[in-house]
Amino acid sequence: MGERTILVGLVGRGIAASRSPRMHETEGRAHGLEVTYELFDFDVMGFRNTDLQGFLKSACARGFAGVNVTHPFKMDVVPWLDELSAAAQTLRAVNTVVFTNRGMIGYNTDLSGFLSGFRAGLRDADLSSVLVLGAGGAGSAVAQGLAQLGARRLLLYDRAGSSADALQGWLNQRFPELSVRVLRNVDQLPAGCTGIVNATPVGMREYPGTPVYPRLLSRALWVAEVVYFPLQTELLRAARSRGCRTLDGAGMAVGQAVDSFRLFTGLEPDGSRMRAAFTRQPD
Repeated sequence: MGERTILVGLVGRGIAASRSPRMHETEGRAHGLEVTYELFDFDVMGFRNTDLQGFLKSACARGFAGVNVTHPFKMDVVPWLDELSAAAQTLRAVNTVVFTNRGMIGYNTDLSGFLSGFRAGLRDADLSSVLVLGAGGAGSAVAQGLAQLGARRLLLYDRAGSSADALQGWLNQRFPELSVRVLRNVDQLPAGCTGIVNATPVGMREYPGTPVYPRLLSRALWVAEVVYFPLQTELLRAARSRGCRTLDGAGMAVGQAVDSFRLFTGLEPDGSRMRAAFTRQPD
């Protein structure tokens, strides 16, 4: 009997360096499954953001099992879906869409991915006062994850101030014991800040730079990334040069991929094997 074939992919912008195809296709082969994982970069394809609904319908019609969703579509995709998982409803963001006979179902595996990566790499980090950069889909998952991990104060910053305000209101309702403050700029860090998580696309190969001035970093801080391509971002290099404890985006990337693979295929993935595929140098 031949291999079962499954089509999946990733939709976003600036995603040419994604390691998701390697992880999913390698894990598929280990299960006797022929996985084809395609990258749908709207920058490369010349698509507008408003083409997202049509793209989803087209992928479904082509027989895809589902798609992962990344910047800038994690929130934009929600209105076009037929059902949302509990986590996706809570976070108001989706990073995995599964096409079923019930319609398009949205899930969020960013939260579980962030939690597994953070627990593995920064388990004993001081969560007294954490700055979360970015209040979009990834930022919402990071903020909830930090709250669940026991953070006492969150500082939120997003260039779109309204997004940070909305996330603050949502966190206040869900975690009334948590202190949440919105920053209007990050020219300086508030006194007592113990850690920083970058949940913006700044640092990706297509969006180079750092989301905060490197001069603001000191060895008293820990610094974590959501960005994983490249794995060593400018922010992490600057943080390490100043003696900060750091966490790259690999843990979250692998964690969310493990959960997505399970949703796409119904099979139980091997997280260690997917991480090995993630770290392997390209052929």
